[in-house]
Amino acid sequence: MTRSLSFSFRRLLGLLGLYAAFFFPSVVTAGSSAGAAPVRPIAEISAFADRVQTELAAQGAHVAIVARMGRDPSVMPDGIRYTHVAFWVYSSITNADGSTGTGYRVYNLYQTEGNRARSVLVQDSPTDFFTPAWSMDAGIIIPDKRLQKKLLATIASPSYSALHNPRYSVLSNPNSTTFQNCTEHTLDVLMASLYGTSNKARIKANITAHFEAQPVALSDAKRSLAAFASRALTTRDHGETVATATFGSIARFMQSHRLAKRVYRIDQTRVVAF
Repeated sequence: MTRSLSFSFRRLLGLLGLYAAFFFPSVVTAGSSAGAAPVRPIAEISAFADRVQTELAAQGAHVAIVARMGRDPSVMPDGIRYTHVAFWVYSSITNADGSTGTGYRVYNLYQTEGNRARSVLVQDSPTDFFTPAWSMDAGIIIPDKRLQKKLLATIASPSYSALHNPRYSVLSNPNSTTFQNCTEHTLDVLMASLYGTSNKARIKANITAHFEAQPVALSDAKRSLAAFASRALTTRDHGETVATATFGSIARFMQSHRLAKRVYRIDQTRVVAF
């Protein structure tokens, strides 16, 4: 009898997990991880990565905020186009053969492979960044020159790592320190740079006061089932409504406060306004 009940309970949990995954197909795997198999030919990915690098260099960007599209946008929640956001920093680079040059290094927060509810900070290349992308489509924010200097100083300092919270949630609340995702870490570093502080309480106070997160429509039933699909889908750091940091909400914040030199999208054939 006990065995039967145990089996039934495990089966119920499994069914609930599948049910949640069915209703959260775009969120269960948020596209914010490293090492995924390429969706497109690697030559195509490398060519697009070089295109983005060339565009950023032509704009004189020493640091930019770049987003990739990890899922079909038609299955993403309303108002969310990109699944992963990172800083691209113009750097001196040593190649595998020992030669040196210049190009962009990408500063990511990625979910860990063994535990999707945990994250690590990882540097990789532009090609690595776009390897898991669903489409060769990038969102780009180039900060103004003053802010670029401040961001570079923060990224090069201990504050960059200190602002990392390894407790990962796909829909983390940017006003809270409970969880964090890649976009929230980007926002925290941005606020640290703007206000010249690494104090998390002050950073979160400024986010609460000045930043408007992207609402995500989730019914109570979906919120209750989400944790069965993955611990990374928890929303317990939110109140009655769910809202999270996105590339679009960061772009709107920077535009409204005149902090961006340019905000746009680039794909394989076009450069267009975001």
